[in-house]
Amino acid sequence: MDLSRARRRAVAAALPLAVVATLAGLPGTANALSTDVVISAVYGGGGNSGAAFRNDYIELANLTGTPVSVDGWSVQYASAAGSVFQLTNLTGTIPAHGRYLVQEAAGAGGTVALPTPDATGSIPMSATSGVVALVTAQIPLVGCGISCSTAPNVKDLVGYGATANVETLAAPGLTNTTANARSGALTDTDNNSVDFSSGVPKATNTAGTTVDAGNPGGPVDPTPGSVRIHDIQGSGRISPIVGQSVTNVPGIVTATRTTGNARGYWMQDPTADADQLTSEGLFVFTGSTSPAVVAGDSVLASGRVTEFRPAAGAQSLTEIGGTVNTLKVSSGNALPAPVPVALPDAYTKAGALEAQPLEENSYVLDWLEVHEGMRVTVAQSTRLVSPVNTEFGELWVTFKPAQNTTPRGGTVYTSYDDQNSGRFMIAALNGAPAANVGSTLAAGTTGVIDYQSFGGYVLLATQLGAITDGGLKKQKVLPPKKAGDLSIATYNVENLAATNPDAKFARLAEAVVHNLGSPDILALEEIQDNNGATGNGVVAADQTVTKFTAAIQAAGGPAYSSRSIDPNDGTDGGEPGGNIRQVFLFNPARTTFVDRPGGDANTAVSVVRARPTSNQVSLSVSPGRIDPGSDAWASSRKPLVGEFLYDGNKQLFLVANHFNSKGGDHPLSAAVQPPVRSSEVQRLKQANEVRDFVQDLSDKSAGRARVVVLGDLNDYQFSPAIKTLTNDGALLKPLIETLPVNERYSYVFDGNSQVLDHILVSPAIQGYSYGVVHINAEFSDQASDHDPQIVRILTGCDVSPLPARCRPGSPVVDVP
Repeated sequence: MDLSRARRRAVAAALPLAVVATLAGLPGTANALSTDVVISAVYGGGGNSGAAFRNDYIELANLTGTPVSVDGWSVQYASAAGSVFQLTNLTGTIPAHGRYLVQEAAGAGGTVALPTPDATGSIPMSATSGVVALVTAQIPLVGCGISCSTAPNVKDLVGYGATANVETLAAPGLTNTTANARSGALTDTDNNSVDFSSGVPKATNTAGTTVDAGNPGGPVDPTPGSVRIHDIQGSGRISPIVGQSVTNVPGIVTATRTTGNARGYWMQDPTADADQLTSEGLFVFTGSTSPAVVAGDSVLASGRVTEFRPAAGAQSLTEIGGTVNTLKVSSGNALPAPVPVALPDAYTKAGALEAQPLEENSYVLDWLEVHEGMRVTVAQSTRLVSPVNTEFGELWVTFKPAQNTTPRGGTVYTSYDDQNSGRFMIAALNGAPAANVGSTLAAGTTGVIDYQSFGGYVLLATQLGAITDGGLKKQKVLPPKKAGDLSIATYNVENLAATNPDAKFARLAEAVVHNLGSPDILALEEIQDNNGATGNGVVAADQTVTKFTAAIQAAGGPAYSSRSIDPNDGTDGGEPGGNIRQVFLFNPARTTFVDRPGGDANTAVSVVRARPTSNQVSLSVSPGRIDPGSDAWASSRKPLVGEFLYDGNKQLFLVANHFNSKGGDHPLSAAVQPPVRSSEVQRLKQANEVRDFVQDLSDKSAGRARVVVLGDLNDYQFSPAIKTLTNDGALLKPLIETLPVNERYSYVFDGNSQVLDHILVSPAIQGYSYGVVHINAEFSDQASDHDPQIVRILTGCDVSPLPARCRPGSPVVDVP
């Protein structure tokens, strides 16, 4: 699954609910999203009447965690209706999460100098409307008309005011005293009207020096303004004064964030109002500039009230953003007393949550929204229902210990209608020690309620309770009871490439040999090409596979052979450049792979009858791929099909899958309930393709074909995709459903133990034992984020009545 792969902590995409737009341009064509360097601010009123700054300026921002060179780049400007671009050449480097300041022409007025510029030009920019482009060349743009955002070498473009040369829609028109600044976490959505808002000019250079034209020396008036935090938060999800500027809002700083591009601080009013639905806490967003305050400071914050939406479909976080000024009044103040976390029984109501009143005593999402930005505390001991992610200090606990409990201490996800309302996310700002599912978190965890793109509402803990290990053990497969039994496993090995450290290969190999018992056949997902994520046209994975099979032998396993098909470069999704695919490993001493030539990335495998009236079937090519030209597999892995012989030349067909991920689905905490599952559309197409292929096998063999469909299907056992693939169990039996309900999981995400990986068998396979082998998903120390599964096809079960040993449900793992 790709859903939680690249987990960044600085929040992702900024989608303000209200955008000030005075002169909107006509719709334009957007360029590709810029993920590293963007234009972060433009100002053309420098030196004009009423302006504080003497010069116009253009500011750039680096969104990444590494420095970016701009040598050979330029910023270019054209008038609103013009086609001639003037340019200023750039040199040097933008620091990680830093800014870069380009000073342009000066006017006759103004009293405030910009910070020392990183590049200097002489372009006289318009104070009201114009076009600014960031170009990765030093040649003027020509001939692009009003579509310069898509011109060669244009990395980013901002059209402001009355111009049609824009990304989608124009940013607000400006005046001598306003600049356009990129909103939120600076992410480029290719819509200038969404990405930018106007406000007091504020410029920052690569040294981190910032000068605010509205208050060049910083705020000095210590008188609190008339607006309080509860006035900003209001009694609903959206601020009643969103988009308005506020001055000198008082509060006590309760926590700070000083890394990434979503820095800032939380503050809380120690004097609450009488309305229980209005939060007394608030985040003050300072962008890539670290706040110069600490917990206990009494401050007055000024800026613009915004609603930051960290991901598509997510709820928003009310904050003070824009051009922020902070006046520290005093230090060492006592922090407001934290509120004990008390989650209601129900998780959420249906419909558009932002249009409905808050009911904090009825719904978990409403309780969390009412306490957004406030200090809360976990006043009881709780059980971990996820492992600790030590990279980000994240963990999930449950406040309802009896809710859908797994035998190993997790919380199993059983249906779309039951999100497990006891789940609660904690992110320790100072890190958290490794711990596994079933461990205990002592009472005392305290911090502020935030909302972010991964997990939704989260307690950002300034103090973390002690964690006691729960003694969770990794499972092993029991030895077979009969020599002829055939074992088949599926394992997502999480972007395994030849370039990975030997230690990763050794850990995965150890699991294959000692936890899975060296299965006779392994269907692997996420095998990358020989150079991993390097996108240089390499698609072969022979070195990756050879390194893995050698590691298995070194761990005491058999000498596996392999079969796979190299994909076309860049067409199968996954980590860019990695060219992931499925691979069969098999033990030639236990089973025979039937090779049938002709299989390649573009050739569709089909079912062939030995004679027109025969029930004996085979594959047209082996290995082969199911309908690789179908749009069902666009940017996704094509199923790998292979024909095997075992136990005295019995025929077996395997279909190894890795369906498209859940990326793009709205989170469980979405603003509209139930959440949109947009990725499901493609998985349904994929399910239909595989079902039709298996149906063809069944029809042409008169139901005699032994078929195993397995792999990372990226969907739940109760999902429409799995119901479609199995034909509601009539065509294929989902073996996960043979387990007790509270044991049906192979992956842990957002505190839910859930099913993504599957083994499905045709009715011709009569006797089997099956299990999920829990060795990764519940543990902080993981070789992969998925647990493998194994089925053992039992010999001597092709008779009637079925012998006792052939009945489904025989235990396959050694510990619960």
